[in-house]
Amino acid sequence: MNKLLLLSVMGTFAVAQGADAAKPEKPWIVDRFDDIKVIRYEVPGFEKLPLREKELIYYLSEAAKCGRDILFDQNFKYNLVVRRTLEQIYTSADKRDRKSQDFAALEKYLKKVWFANGIHHHYSNDKFRPEFGEEWFREQLSKYVSECEIPVDMLCAIIFDPELYPTRLNQTDGVDVILTSANNYYEGVDQQQVEQFYSEMAERYKDDKEPISYGLNSKLTIDDEGNVVERVWHIGGMYSPAIEKIVYWLEKAATVAEPVQRQTIEALIKYYRTGDLKDFDAYNILWVKDLDSNVDFVNGFIEDYGDPLGRKASWEANVNFRDEEACRRTRIISANAQWFEDHSPVDPAYKKKEVKGVSAKVITVAMLGGDCYPATPIGINLPNADWIRKEYGSKSVTIDNITYAYAKAAQGNGFNEEFVLRKADRERMAKYGKLADNLHTDLHECLGHGSGQLAPGTKGNELRTYSSTLEEARADLFGLYYLGDEKLVELGLIPSLDVAWAQYSQYIMNGMMTQLSRVEPGKNVEESHMRNRKLIAEWCYEKGRKDNVIEWVECNGKRYIIVNDFKRLRELFGELLREVQRIKSEGDYEAGRALVETYAVKVDADLHAEVLRRYKALNIEPYGGFVNPEYRLVYDASGKRLIDVVVSYPADYVGQMLGYGRDYSLLPSLN
Repeated sequence: MNKLLLLSVMGTFAVAQGADAAKPEKPWIVDRFDDIKVIRYEVPGFEKLPLREKELIYYLSEAAKCGRDILFDQNFKYNLVVRRTLEQIYTSADKRDRKSQDFAALEKYLKKVWFANGIHHHYSNDKFRPEFGEEWFREQLSKYVSECEIPVDMLCAIIFDPELYPTRLNQTDGVDVILTSANNYYEGVDQQQVEQFYSEMAERYKDDKEPISYGLNSKLTIDDEGNVVERVWHIGGMYSPAIEKIVYWLEKAATVAEPVQRQTIEALIKYYRTGDLKDFDAYNILWVKDLDSNVDFVNGFIEDYGDPLGRKASWEANVNFRDEEACRRTRIISANAQWFEDHSPVDPAYKKKEVKGVSAKVITVAMLGGDCYPATPIGINLPNADWIRKEYGSKSVTIDNITYAYAKAAQGNGFNEEFVLRKADRERMAKYGKLADNLHTDLHECLGHGSGQLAPGTKGNELRTYSSTLEEARADLFGLYYLGDEKLVELGLIPSLDVAWAQYSQYIMNGMMTQLSRVEPGKNVEESHMRNRKLIAEWCYEKGRKDNVIEWVECNGKRYIIVNDFKRLRELFGELLREVQRIKSEGDYEAGRALVETYAVKVDADLHAEVLRRYKALNIEPYGGFVNPEYRLVYDASGKRLIDVVVSYPADYVGQMLGYGRDYSLLPSLN
């Protein structure tokens, strides 16, 4: 299940004041279109790294860019055809065609396709609606595309027919989520066949002491004889051309890595060669035990958000190095992990008696790739396998330079003035917002995902379509509950509980109201992180109504949500955490389904319309993503000896996307 925490609100960060505040700055927002802003991020401290670490980052960064086509193909079978066709028209069109309104609409559509890694929205999963005409598009095809890789009528139906492949991910209760999802994880099979296939596989391997995440790195389909089979993603299998190039750069990275990290990289290479998930687990164990390497990375088929059954993993990559100064708070949290587990409000039967290997750090990200690009999490907790987490622990990171870039991009956007009614709440958010967000992320990733244990006999996959939402809710609740604990003041992590109250006000407002800016009119909430936040906020609102813990207030014709009793709200967080942990530990599917369907899905149409109007008036895009930095190897006069690696910060979203399409387009259009 997914262990990534996406940014909850991109308008409430307080920007740190200091020496850098006086510096003249380049614009942080480099492009804006539709509901998206594209931001540049910087990599502070890179220049001071040893040359060996700079070189390692360069090679790992190249590997991170080589899996881009994989994600496009995973998201939808025809994404690569659509993207390449659009790029060909975009780069070939003459001056007259480029001046038309249709061409401007095609450019906007292409920017959205790049951002979402496909034709479906990266968050809502709904198919994009083109604003250019089909007749005009067919004319452009005839002028600028010499040979289309699928029939033109089919290509046009894919782009223009709203009923064809309408959603990348369908999690609607009571429907066949496999047949109604457009992702490319399954073909020719229905939900019953998929569940039966993996149920039989689990039965065959039920005596394994180390349970494997079966299905994580494969597409399930039908062979020529009509049998359900897996197409495994590895060298020699599906996605081989891209994986071969990833391995090429990983092999170079291994030559400059320290011995412990070299062993980890070599284990990942072995897994890419064999496709054997036991090799993937062996790599994860080595990776989670390596706590000393300054440069670190994520690379592989990791998170299962894109699969409605929570089995198939999207490809992603992240290259980073430790932010030593900011790691103080995560070291304190890690050192006290057992205290937090022991004092958790959950049933003692579901607490870890001994917390092992919990580590956390604040990082500076150096490169984003795959499902971490252009949109990225601000926190990561891995590995995902529960048995590895129990026996070997987990690694958690908070990405500081990304949260800083978000903060700079949000500066002065008027969000708090519009949606936060009380002056005291606005002042708390301005003073403590960034600290509160970062600490909640630390607690969510380091302790929340790493907390608790399964009951004997529970396998961990019983919650099926609701697993991701409930796991994120469990981690969020853990972070929220402990953010309001005096222990954090005692540990010196926060100056007072005002930090928690700032987060509580923001979280409830977002879960019940402002995140609706990300939902299309008439739609339900589908994305798992959004469902998680809505579940928590709505449940606490209902359970606290008798005591007026959370209240709706109308002022000047606008609605606001306020928290009246922060301490009671913290108690409610603890009560819900206890229940969500029980549901996970016992694999109680029906109770999990009831929680999600009751509190996390349905949208109040009137409130939704109001939120959209108020957002539109502010001209705030609800989504943000990034352009990557660029790295260049510098050699001496002989051209043989590497003497430096230099970083630069492009501000051209279109240029970067076209460049990636030119230099890292490694798969056939149909796979």
